[in-house]
Order: sequence, then C-alpha cells, then structure tokens
Amino acid sequence: MSVFAIIEAMLYDIILFVLGIFTGGTAAIVGFGISSFLTPVLAIKTGFGVAVAAVGIAHLFGSLLRFWLLKKQINRKVFIRFGILSVVGGLLGALLQSWAGSAILAAIFGGLMILTGVSSLFGWSDKITIKGSLSWIAGLLSGFFGGLVGNQGGLRAAGLTGFKLSKTEFVATATAVALAVDIFRTPVYIATRGAELAQFIPEIVIMSVGVVIGTLLGAPLLRRLPEKYFRVALAIVLIVVGAFVAIGI
Repeated sequence: MSVFAIIEAMLYDIILFVLGIFTGGTAAIVGFGISSFLTPVLAIKTGFGVAVAAVGIAHLFGSLLRFWLLKKQINRKVFIRFGILSVVGGLLGALLQSWAGSAILAAIFGGLMILTGVSSLFGWSDKITIKGSLSWIAGLLSGFFGGLVGNQGGLRAAGLTGFKLSKTEFVATATAVALAVDIFRTPVYIATRGAELAQFIPEIVIMSVGVVIGTLLGAPLLRRLPEKYFRVALAIVLIVVGAFVAIGI
C-alpha cells in the first residue's frame, strides 16, 4: 500500500470517528440521527447494504447507553401505545423496502419530515395532539414508512412530536423504541451479512467508540438545554434529515 493510500485510509477513519462523536451527541440531544448521517459516509467504502448493517451495530451501542442514562424518563404509556407498533411497523417496512422502495416515496416522506420540522420551528405543531387510538395508528404508520424509506429515526421523531412530551421524555421514549428495533434487527444483520461485516470490523469499532463518546458528551447538554431551544434543535435536525431522505442520500 502506498503512502498516499495509507494517509487516505487514516483520514477516512478519522472522519468516521469524528462523525460518530457528532451523531452520538446529536442523538443524545434530539433522540435520533446516528444512522442518518453515518450510513451515507460508510457506504462510500462498503456499499449501502453493508453500511446499513454496520452502522446498525454502532447504533445499538448508542441506543443502549442512552437507554441506560435516560431509562427513568421513558413515558411508558407512549412507549406502549406508540412504540410497540412503531417497532412492528418498522420491521414490516424494512422487509418490504427492496420491493416497494422508490425515490418518489423517499421524496414524499423526506418532505413530511421537513414539514414537521418547519411546523415545530414555527410552533404550528403545538396545536396538534395525538392521543387515544391515534397513538397506535401513528406508531404503526411512522414505523412502517420509516422502515420503507430506510430512516426510522427521523419519521419516528416526527410522529412523537404530537405527544407533547418534555425534552427528556421525548429523547428517552424515542431511545427506548430505537433500542427495541436494534435488538430485533442486529442479530438479523449479523446472520445475513456476517462475512461482509467481518471485513469492516475496524470501521465498526471506530464508529461505535465515536458514538459512545458523543453520547456521553451530549447527555449533559440535554439536561442543560432549555425546552424551547430543544424544540429548535429537534426541528433543525428533522429538516436536515428530511432533506437527506428526500434527495436520496
């Protein structure tokens, strides 16, 4: 391997590590964002399918740590009503992704995330409250379409904005749902792509360490962040991730 190739590989690993810290911190503050930002970067080297599985492992470590830090703040009622069906819907959507996925679907649901972010930013979403049987429907649909377009975290967060949760309840509940999804999908990734993933163990370790560090750095920021600024941060991340989804990144 030439010196140039070695330097290029080192720079790529540094980018993965720094991005892992950034995405781990982002998820610690708003409840999602790891897969949205890490997957496209890793896919440059591994291809999209392997990148989804590899980032999923790093995502599991981040979800576990956030869950441990925030487990007392989980809104159990919302988790049961919204979260369980969100997990089921997400798994169904993921199974149908290769059959039904399209650029048009991604553009539509990316646009919905952007609309949710803009609505939250300007306070329009404050007039919308999800309760009763709508909780089950919102969970199922957000999970299903999130799995279908490959971005469950963003659409899950968009669905949760209608529950009027406090910042810590929002992140904790979103994390509990994400962890449930991770627990089901990670063994599938390992079983179906184990040989391919083994080739990228260094990258998985680098991302995972970065995500853990970012989570530990971001968690204290969530506690100190005023509620109104949390809403702004959540809205901005929804808009950015929605744009990523809409243009197919």
